Amino acid sequence: MAAPDPATAEFVKHRNLLFTVAYEMLGSAADAEDVLQETWLRWAGVDLGEVRDQRAYLVRITTRQALTRLRTAARRRESYVGSWLPEPLLTAPDVAEDVALADSVSMAMLLVLETLAPTERAVFVLREVFDIGYDEIADAVDKSPAAVRQIAHRARAHVAARRPRQAVSATETRYALSAFQRAVETGDLQGLLDILAPDVVLLGDGGGVKQAVPRPILGADKVARLLVGGWARVAASTSWQPTLVNGHPALVVHLDGELDTVVALRIEDGRITGLYAVRNPEKLSHMTRETTLSR
Repeated sequence: MAAPDPATAEFVKHRNLLFTVAYEMLGSAADAEDVLQETWLRWAGVDLGEVRDQRAYLVRITTRQALTRLRTAARRRESYVGSWLPEPLLTAPDVAEDVALADSVSMAMLLVLETLAPTERAVFVLREVFDIGYDEIADAVDKSPAAVRQIAHRARAHVAARRPRQAVSATETRYALSAFQRAVETGDLQGLLDILAPDVVLLGDGGGVKQAVPRPILGADKVARLLVGGWARVAASTSWQPTLVNGHPALVVHLDGELDTVVALRIEDGRITGLYAVRNPEKLSHMTRETTLSR
């Protein structure tokens, strides 16, 4: 079999990195795949002899395509039915081992990134996650290096005020996940109240296709009672399985043997402060196979 041409080989070499850049900017694996297709079409027409740094050039194309899509996606999400949550990814253990990467793609962090303006999000992702230089970022977002530094400073401050207050060990996460699963499966209201933070928030994304809470549910008592009541109605036909989603332990719910919901958690000080339940079938396609992420 003939070896791939140089352009194809270079694209394949950096594909996982480019997908991760696009996914972190968009929160959607489907949109990220579309961005990669657009990147390839543009890359295939480039004269490689004129490209000094091929990795940087590919990242630049991907960033520009993702920015265009991000701006149109923001308008689409205004008419989205119910809460919008990022698309969950089934990830391999090596993603969890890269703490910085796992933190950057967690459901909680992706929701924080949603609060940034498109250019701020691009600058933050490229600088803080991928450690790309200001000059390269400036080329990608069509700003001066000085402007990019200011944007990066502003984005860091914005994210720092909203991200989880402390790093959580894998052991703490597994304990909280196990305690939560046990309490839900047994209908243990007090067990849920013990593991949920007083100000916990539950978000559900059904996309108007599957039933989900139409707006955020706030407070441990409300969340616990909703979960216990909902589980009691479907307990006989439902199973909960722990897995790795976006680099973090999460739960996958099967109803009558079919994938129904992915539940990601945000944990602080040993308690669950956020529950993110994705039920929209269009967002569950990347839960059937592991997605490789890369920095």
